[in-house]
Amino acid sequence: METTLFDDLVQSLKEARAIAGGELEPSRRFNRPPLDVKAMREGIGLSQADFARLLRVSVRTLQNWEQDRRHPTGPALALLKIVATAPELAIQSLHS
Repeated sequence: METTLFDDLVQSLKEARAIAGGELEPSRRFNRPPLDVKAMREGIGLSQADFARLLRVSVRTLQNWEQDRRHPTGPALALLKIVATAPELAIQSLHS
């Protein structure tokens, strides 16, 4: 490995340890607004099974999202944002 790349990696690890230990403030933070999947589902009046089927995910995955054990990412997160913004349009589009 190139020594400058290795030195950069070592420096990054040192900074990560300092941030984790509270000795250093991170240069930036990413705060995602909470997505209440359960409220979203209940708001459109679907059961867990129906909502999971609509999103094409397992009921277990949906339960994990609703109980905040896991968080949707990638395409699932994008789809849920669309459902939250325009539920009627999203449902109509997903049913066709």
